[in-house]
Amino acid sequence: MTVARRDMLRRGATAALQIVAVAALYYASGKLGLLQQLVRGQVTPLWPPTGIALTGLLLIGPRVWPGIALGALLVNLPLGPSAPVVLAIATGNTLAPLCSYALLRRTGFRIRMNRFQDALALVFLGGFTGMLISATVGSTTLYLAQALPTETFWPTWWVWWTGDAMGVLLVTPVLLVLRSAHRPKHIPPSRWAEGALLAAATAAFGLLLLETAPASLLFLGFPLLTWAAFRFQQPGAAPCALALSTFAVLAATRETGPFAGHSLLADMISLQAFNGAAALTALLLSATVAERNQTQAEIEDAVRRLSEMVSRSTPDIGGPPLPEAQSDEDEDGGQTRPP
Repeated sequence: MTVARRDMLRRGATAALQIVAVAALYYASGKLGLLQQLVRGQVTPLWPPTGIALTGLLLIGPRVWPGIALGALLVNLPLGPSAPVVLAIATGNTLAPLCSYALLRRTGFRIRMNRFQDALALVFLGGFTGMLISATVGSTTLYLAQALPTETFWPTWWVWWTGDAMGVLLVTPVLLVLRSAHRPKHIPPSRWAEGALLAAATAAFGLLLLETAPASLLFLGFPLLTWAAFRFQQPGAAPCALALSTFAVLAATRETGPFAGHSLLADMISLQAFNGAAALTALLLSATVAERNQTQAEIEDAVRRLSEMVSRSTPDIGGPPLPEAQSDEDEDGGQTRPP
């Protein structure tokens, strides 16, 4: 009885620590996301807490939902406008990742995301479908509380939905990559140099966005994503997409670079179009390359095993003479002499 009670207490303490950790990460990332708000001080084009919430559900399970609810409540509590509104928004923020998690589980989603269908499920079910709940509940609650004018309802809903979806599409892959991260072995120096060059090119592109770059230069980010996906798959493409989108969000909120001199609606459309295209490119292309590499490895392994089977089943015709032939030679005196 004592051992069982001890195990029960240990499991309870572990679950409590996991809930507190999820709540703390949700709150910290929410405060960070609010620094780049676009609408009403609480609607941002990139909401990292949704990615953290979905990752916690995928890695730990649905038992961490109180941590998501607590983190959402703490983030929205200072923003008001009233306690019932905050409670409703926190409820929507909790139900959205739970819905995404349920949809991903039904499709057999793998957290390694090494299949094309996993990338599609994360994009269209985990991101775009699940986050409809938080955007709809939050925008409708603010509208009913008369904290949101009628003319800004749909722009707010749009930024809320795409911001939550981008949190899933950009943050969740990075966290899943970090979960299985390890120091690679037997990597040639040229590979490290290529990774450093990719990181430097990504940083240079981000600095260009923060300066006076025209809108057409946004397309220069996609060769970088293609490079990262083909050469480094998910471990390279996911951080690259997150970095590019973060630079774009910073440029949009500061109204610099390609987002200077435009209306809020025009900046929102351009920004979220770029973020969505970057996330789709990174996820789908890296999953396709990983699936191709896995198929190629399976084919090579099958060919190797088939070659071993053939070599074992082929008779050895070039070996020493058979024992019967040796005995006949011994009876004739060892060598055959002419009569």
